[in-house]
Amino acid sequence: MMNSEAIGGYFELELPVAKQSLYPQALRYQSARSAFYALILYVNPRRIWMPLYICDAMLAPVHKAGVEVSFYSLNDDFSIKEDLKLQENDLLLYVNYFGVCGKQQLKILEKYNSDQIVFDHSQAFFQAPLDCLATIYSPRKFFGVPDGGFLVTNVSMVEPEEIDEDSIKRSIHLLKRLADSAEFGYLDYQLAEKTLMDFVPKKMSKLTERLLSVVDYDAVRTARNENFLYIHSILGGSNKININLSFVDGPMVYPFLYAQEGLKDILIKSRVFISTYWAECIDKVEDGCFEQKLVNMLVPLPCDQRYALEEIRIILSVMNRIGI
Repeated sequence: MMNSEAIGGYFELELPVAKQSLYPQALRYQSARSAFYALILYVNPRRIWMPLYICDAMLAPVHKAGVEVSFYSLNDDFSIKEDLKLQENDLLLYVNYFGVCGKQQLKILEKYNSDQIVFDHSQAFFQAPLDCLATIYSPRKFFGVPDGGFLVTNVSMVEPEEIDEDSIKRSIHLLKRLADSAEFGYLDYQLAEKTLMDFVPKKMSKLTERLLSVVDYDAVRTARNENFLYIHSILGGSNKININLSFVDGPMVYPFLYAQEGLKDILIKSRVFISTYWAECIDKVEDGCFEQKLVNMLVPLPCDQRYALEEIRIILSVMNRIGI
């Protein structure tokens, strides 16, 4: 009788005993965009309302499915600007930006049929799914995993049979940063991201599932909250985004909106790496609008579990040197 698991031989990476997933009810995919695409194919909507302020990666599944897209803009509190009228067979996708938009989500559910609402929690991993058609998660934006996406939905979908087999190739940047530096693995990170442009739905890889199974989610959530609150205690008075702390839990970054030329460049030169979300939408928005300000002036400050208050103070000291 042959064992299902090999005994003896060379060692694998040693990881702690697996814990329960934070979202055991979720369907598991190779990425958030593949989860979204699978949902679209299953529901077959006539039209999807999407925010202007969103990455092209989330628009691609809609276009590939041949579904009509209508766009809406945002007020400066991240609420929907237009008085949208959802028609039968329409869907509305709303992003919980940076994990600070829980209040806006509740207002959306009060106004619209919940079965027409899809919440994108790619930037809000620790925000529990609400009573809506579906909630989408992207764990690689919060943890050191190469890929993966979760879909929590009230429709009777099943996971793909085909398992994603490319996670090992996408893991090079994770190992390079661990062994050397962020700069050393950056090219590999970019290459790994490009491979996820193929969003034909596949089941989450065994590697990613195993890596996620050992995350101490409570500790991660606590660290992110503590770092976020500390940054807010220093910068909140200067931030042009009014953050409701009652809805903040395990946020992705601290979204600091401040009209200062070159702030991102100064931080990056100090090896505080800052992302830009999402430059590709700039051609679709009106001059002077909130979305344009987010692209040009938002400084999303790291507040994640890798850092203690010592590192957070380094970030703040860089900003303090230029008068913030």
